[in-house]
Amino acid sequence: MGTEKTLRCAVIGVGRMGRHHARVYAQLEGAELVGVVDSDKERREDIVEEWGGCAYETVEELIEAGVDAVTIATPTVYHLEAAAPLLEQGIACLVEKPLAPTTEVAAEIADAAEEGGAVLQVGHVVRYDPVMRAIASIENLRPRFIEMVRISPMTFRSTDVGVVLDMMIHDLDVLTMLLDNEPTDIYANAVSVMSEAEDVCNARLVFPAGPDGLSCTANVTASRLALKTERKLRIISEDAYVSADFVKRSVTLIQKSVNDPQLTELRRRLAEGEDLSSVDYVDIIDVEEMKVGDADALTLQATDFLNSVRTGSPPEIDAEAGSMAIRTAERIVQQATAAGAKSVF
Repeated sequence: MGTEKTLRCAVIGVGRMGRHHARVYAQLEGAELVGVVDSDKERREDIVEEWGGCAYETVEELIEAGVDAVTIATPTVYHLEAAAPLLEQGIACLVEKPLAPTTEVAAEIADAAEEGGAVLQVGHVVRYDPVMRAIASIENLRPRFIEMVRISPMTFRSTDVGVVLDMMIHDLDVLTMLLDNEPTDIYANAVSVMSEAEDVCNARLVFPAGPDGLSCTANVTASRLALKTERKLRIISEDAYVSADFVKRSVTLIQKSVNDPQLTELRRRLAEGEDLSSVDYVDIIDVEEMKVGDADALTLQATDFLNSVRTGSPPEIDAEAGSMAIRTAERIVQQATAAGAKSVF
């Protein structure tokens, strides 16, 4: 496919997230929003009135109209039904996270993409968040301990899945990206309040040692019953401490190499038995507030996806990456159930 061609794009499912995907395609250079598909007539017509294109009732109508790339933002349980006909026709799909409700269904979606020779990308948009991109730019960051918190009030969307597949899945993808591996051990517990599935979950994940022989432990909390929204990430390594707030769009970095003279002096004074209780540690160390861009993560994701469609290059977040996050999520739910959480998961 020509690298300069304007790609005919569409969105299937234009609810809370899908409407943003439609906006991005309508505004993105090199893309044309040709239409949307939604079972709700009023909703699909409202979107095309705002952003252009045609309103379709079925995927088959969209295929007949002609399309190059499609974002699927339906409830997770309908991802296979929506994606398979497109992928089998060679039409590229960006499937919102999670890729599927189970690893088995994820494999079916991946098989459809392979059969049709179509690009398949999973919408783990946090990787494109400017905060995450700032963290990823830190050189030689080898995490030993990671703490992740993702909580918010109930929005009453994505209730077809529990909080692990709805919210924690973002952080599980980030973990497997940072550590390039899946956890060896998982300990978890969960609580169901508003839904049949879990609404609050905490998991402790132990990752195998990397090439440097060092392992990593991650503590991950997700809740959709909080009174406020928090998206925080902390990383402790041998050489650095990172504290990120995705809501405030800030990343704080403390590097051992930068602070080595101060730390060496403090260790000397401690070894000599000096009383340092009056010393303010924060005043001594050098703290860097990293530069965080203001780019729109959805636009960055769409640009990357369409670049793969044009060039045939593998997407950054492929079916295996999406399946890895789902496998980890399933293990967390299983461990939470074994620990005494409700068995309706």
